Amino acid sequence: MGNPLTAVPMRAARWSAEHPWRAILGWVALVAVAVGLAVAVSTHETTDADYRQGESGRADALVADAGLTPPDTENILLRGPGSRAAAADIVDRMGGVPGVAAVSDPQAAADGTALLVSVQLADGVEEADAVQAVTAQVAGEHPGTDIREAGDLSIDAAINDQVAEDLGSAETISLPVTLLLMLLAFGALIAAGIPVLLAASSVAVTIGLMAPLSHLVPSDATVSSMIVLIGMAVGVDYSLFYLKREREERAHGRTTLEAVEVAAQTSGHSILVSGGAVIASMAGLFVVGDATFNSLAVGSILVVAVAVLGSITVLPALLVKLGRWSDRPRVPLLWRLNQRLHRRLGHGGISRRLLSPVVRHPLAALLLSGLVVLGLAVPALGMRTHSATLDTLPTSIPEVQTVKAISASFPADEGASATVVVKAAPAHRGEVVSALQRLGRQAAATGAFVASGDGVQTSADGSTSLVVLGMPYDETDDRVPAAVHQLRDQLVPAAVGDLPEGSEHAVGGGAAEDVDFDHQQQGRLALVIGFVLLLTMLIMALTFRSVPLALTSSALNLASVGAAFGVLTLVFQHGWFSGPLDFTSPGFVINWLPLFVLVVLVGLSMDYHVFVLSRVREHVGRGLPTRVAVERGISDTAGVVASAATVMVSVFAIFATLSMIEMKMMGVGLSAAILLDATLVRLVMLPAILVLLGDRVWWPARPAVPVGHVVTEPEPAYATR
Repeated sequence: MGNPLTAVPMRAARWSAEHPWRAILGWVALVAVAVGLAVAVSTHETTDADYRQGESGRADALVADAGLTPPDTENILLRGPGSRAAAADIVDRMGGVPGVAAVSDPQAAADGTALLVSVQLADGVEEADAVQAVTAQVAGEHPGTDIREAGDLSIDAAINDQVAEDLGSAETISLPVTLLLMLLAFGALIAAGIPVLLAASSVAVTIGLMAPLSHLVPSDATVSSMIVLIGMAVGVDYSLFYLKREREERAHGRTTLEAVEVAAQTSGHSILVSGGAVIASMAGLFVVGDATFNSLAVGSILVVAVAVLGSITVLPALLVKLGRWSDRPRVPLLWRLNQRLHRRLGHGGISRRLLSPVVRHPLAALLLSGLVVLGLAVPALGMRTHSATLDTLPTSIPEVQTVKAISASFPADEGASATVVVKAAPAHRGEVVSALQRLGRQAAATGAFVASGDGVQTSADGSTSLVVLGMPYDETDDRVPAAVHQLRDQLVPAAVGDLPEGSEHAVGGGAAEDVDFDHQQQGRLALVIGFVLLLTMLIMALTFRSVPLALTSSALNLASVGAAFGVLTLVFQHGWFSGPLDFTSPGFVINWLPLFVLVVLVGLSMDYHVFVLSRVREHVGRGLPTRVAVERGISDTAGVVASAATVMVSVFAIFATLSMIEMKMMGVGLSAAILLDATLVRLVMLPAILVLLGDRVWWPARPAVPVGHVVTEPEPAYATR
């Protein structure tokens, strides 16, 4: 066993096969310890400070240190008969709510149809709940008046509740869907349950271990869902690869122990390689340097590592203990359907229908499939990204409708805004205030800004001052970034450039944060792509000892990513299929999604890519010509790849049905990308390239011996066709 990637799963499988109860109980103990950690150790979650970046991050830190952070405010909108009496009642009662810092007098809309009461909070969430309770009570006492409340805290809480509901729904649906697909793949309850059980336990272990790890890398609120998403996908896939190969070897007459050893030597080797490729891909998220991506990277890397560990230890132990009982009890209808699909997808079915034309006419197949992928990728050149806005939130959230109603009746606060912050010695307070007032006038004169009605605000110690400059544009307007750059590069330096040495200034606010985030993403997207492709290329080169194969793998990954970006652009920026998917196009793709889709797609697609190429290399090592080995290898693995891809596509497609548009984008992007990657890219482009390259694909040296010389199953007759 010269290859350590083959030796490791072989040794692990042999030990687990010889000590099955130790392996099984060890895994159960790991799950128990991890769950105990989740209960005993509190999770350290990310804070607003963790998301600060660029100049806007410095501005936010200056504002927070000076105590100038605007207080959380809840706005209460009143419309209809009895509005004034209800507003007076609200003002009177809110004054007695603990944690309420101030209550404004009712403000009338320009058209006189609505009133607005603003309630400032001293602390946060608990006070917001108390304010909502008072609002609901007053609304109950004035049934003829439309009384609604919304604010930053209540909207955040409503969004979090909606996200939790969406993710809970997706996770609840995905489990039975995955189990049903496994029943179709195996036709037997135990065999179908093993992948789901192993994947679910891997997720449980990871979530438990994330609690102590969160004190090193703060945990984002979305990381648990990412762990479930990735963990179920790779956990099921790895078990599927192992089970299918073990089953195949038993069908060739091997004993259960022999079949497990062969599966460890072949599929176990593929699992280690693909797991390494997924981890390398997910590690690319660290390059971004964002708190959310750091947390997602830690969670996804950990769950993949745990799933790999379970696949090469407890899975062989379970198979040895179960023996042929893993094929019991059979579900009659599903068993027959499984056998029929097995005959059609494997052992020549795919070869006759799809692979034979590709193998006979590889250049034509590559050109045609390449044109389709290129056509899908071209729209990505015009992809427009932006952070989520109010318009991207589901209208089913009452607070969203309330904010839109407030904006319609009180439009003064609409539009993007930027905050200019200056810190200097308190003795220079007058100079700073004068400079900021001058800046406000000069900015307004450009037509790109409007001065804030609040004027210049200064901290209690006189060291920090700020001014808020509004913009006459919607926050998604393309002129907003240009206005921010004009403010930073020209207006602010001109206004505050003469301040004494040692003063500090920064431009922040919502518009500047979007500019900084987009700049960071665009600046590092190329780095992430290069990092991911380079690492996966190195893994492929070391694993298969082939430079052309490594380059081909990276090129195909890049093609899949381009097509995925194109689909996202067509669907969500241009509104294709918006009716069936039940959303209104915002005219852009939410800015964090392309990077997320990139790393997840490359990572997950490498699963079956490595599995397929490993089987092709096995056949080449037996002395078969590359053309025949390609046809044989892809035909042998077609059923497994179809099952694995179907699981991933089905799970991701569930997210496309959720209400949050970010979830829809993620679901559509990943499900469409995996579907395209598992069919057109891996079943047409890959074999076409391999056949065109011939033996040159194995440069610098064609495999001289099989990957695992113990593998000697009979050769199907169709292979020499």
